[in-house]
Amino acid sequence: MQDKPYIVIMAGGIGSRFWPYSRRRRPKQFLDILGTGRSLLQMTFDRFREIAELDQFRIVTYRKYVDLVKEQLPELEDSQIFIEPSRKNTATCIAYAAYKIHALDPEANLVVTPADHLILQEKKFTDTILKAVEAAKIPGRLITIGIRPNRAETGYGYIQYHDNSSEDTLKVKTFTEKPNLKLAKTFIDSGDFVWNSGMFVWKASSLINAIQAYMPDLAEVFEDGLSFLGTPGEYEYITRAYMQVKNISIDYGILEKSNQVYMILGDFGWSDLGSWNSLHELSPKDEFNNVIEANAILYDTSNSYIKVNGDKLVVVQGLDNYLINESDNVLLICKLDAEKKFREFVSNARKKGDDFI
Repeated sequence: MQDKPYIVIMAGGIGSRFWPYSRRRRPKQFLDILGTGRSLLQMTFDRFREIAELDQFRIVTYRKYVDLVKEQLPELEDSQIFIEPSRKNTATCIAYAAYKIHALDPEANLVVTPADHLILQEKKFTDTILKAVEAAKIPGRLITIGIRPNRAETGYGYIQYHDNSSEDTLKVKTFTEKPNLKLAKTFIDSGDFVWNSGMFVWKASSLINAIQAYMPDLAEVFEDGLSFLGTPGEYEYITRAYMQVKNISIDYGILEKSNQVYMILGDFGWSDLGSWNSLHELSPKDEFNNVIEANAILYDTSNSYIKVNGDKLVVVQGLDNYLINESDNVLLICKLDAEKKFREFVSNARKKGDDFI
């Protein structure tokens, strides 16, 4: 048993809202989006090195990205990379990690995080995570990190909590995953809700108990395969298991149902970097609120994001709230806040050929 937490990094997504810069062959978690010299996955790994030993890291990723993980995190052993045969959302991804780590260490505490978040104040972040790890040692507790919202966002879960300012750990009253815009605005106006960051802390045993209670079909699939975990037959079993389970998030599957969800407020400069619009918010801008990563000349253009290879001169006139991005063989021009259209963009691009996605 180890006292420090295991760090489970989810790195299997396709990053479609960053298309065409993010592609299926190299999605956004493997890109140096912020120009730091490190990919988002590497930055996430670096962030947690202070609170966990190297052998406590686990990366859960899609089978086609295993080589990218090995390339970017050569410090890890092959056994620390959990390979998903298909994408079945976060409930299955997290359950896989929980059952496998629990088999190794029944007292394990887990920190579960996406691979593609931005944290600006890392000392505050570390302090918050350590508080959550301590709070999660109480059996049954499922801890999430809450972020005070600054807009009505429909892509996040919202947490309403019982306010007790004398405690860091606040019991969640309601958990609503991805509300519509009208409901999100109501939440913001009330002042009683925070965003769910998508980062979780819990004992492996606490999560497994919750899976057994609220997702018994998922529990049965993994419990039937416990004898395969850590053996040469693991991937073959996991391939069969993933064919049997639902595509559902941990938020819908567990957090909306459980009465053991708690929240710790995080104030450490957080963004999920989920879209071009979110990156625009964080990036340096000119006097007209444009982010320019190009050799560009702009006329009467504002609130826009222009990212084009510097070898090409880009002349833009009369745009407001637009994205212009040229990546490899795709030129995209669309509204900067059109992130809900990106699945459609990618789907239609696929019809033109796999080389475009």
